[in-house]
Amino acid sequence: MRLVVTGREGQVAASLLEAGQGRAGVEVIAIGRPELDLAKPDTLIEAIAAAKPDIVVSAAAYTAVDQAEDEPDPAFAVNGVGAGKVAEAARRLGVPVIHLSTDYVFDGSAPGAYVETDATAPASVYGASKLAGEQAVALANPRHLIVRTAWLYSPFGKNFVKTMLRLAADRDEIAVVADQWGNPTSALDIADAILHTAARLHGDKSFGAPGIYHLAGTGETNWSGFARHILDTSRVSGGPWARVRDIATMDYPTKARRPANSRLSSAKFTSVFGWNAPDWRQSTEAVVRRLLIDGTKNRR
Repeated sequence: MRLVVTGREGQVAASLLEAGQGRAGVEVIAIGRPELDLAKPDTLIEAIAAAKPDIVVSAAAYTAVDQAEDEPDPAFAVNGVGAGKVAEAARRLGVPVIHLSTDYVFDGSAPGAYVETDATAPASVYGASKLAGEQAVALANPRHLIVRTAWLYSPFGKNFVKTMLRLAADRDEIAVVADQWGNPTSALDIADAILHTAARLHGDKSFGAPGIYHLAGTGETNWSGFARHILDTSRVSGGPWARVRDIATMDYPTKARRPANSRLSSAKFTSVFGWNAPDWRQSTEAVVRRLLIDGTKNRR
């Protein structure tokens, strides 16, 4: 089974490349610029076809959340039109597409965890562009899975875990928002879930379970609780530590509005595909320890 992933630098793409190395009968290929550029739709079909996929994983995206408020056209070109063209390319090749989306398609006003049938209401340009992508993917390829996730982190790229460890190395105290809630999600776990699901889809030519799914870490916390667990894990592992001071969203203004509630229920995904994410604390500890070990190696 050959999975072709759009994007080379993203957390999910990097995690899939790593996870695929340890799976018998699985090959993961990442394609990106200049061969594939979501802002240039005419490059997509040729680049994807050349990789000869059995399944396409649509992971490339415009992810500059605040910058999107100032430049909506590039955000929609990549996250909306580009995502649809990736799905269309997969359809032309006769293969399914797994498209990665986000909690930002919701405004965060729900009292509990969001399920797939809840009404979308993005409160930012980024969220609106990702919702446009979901709609374009569904229209372009009937053999689609749209997977919404949230609060991604990993040993790769830029993310909250790496930021907290970097800040703790230079500060005694870090102010972190305490009134936004969600499910911290390891991209390593997302990669494992995608490979698990792709194997099932590859063997199911009828593709009987298309649609939207939520997939996030098990358990919930706020950003300050997430930060405390990261830094406490770091301290007991010999890494940097700092106090975390709770602040409100209004004390840390950003150009794009963040959802106050990013909690996602993954019950549908578990029911259909028989895969459940580990507790977010467990996955966070694994990534923190790995980052600390990698940092020690790099200093030698």
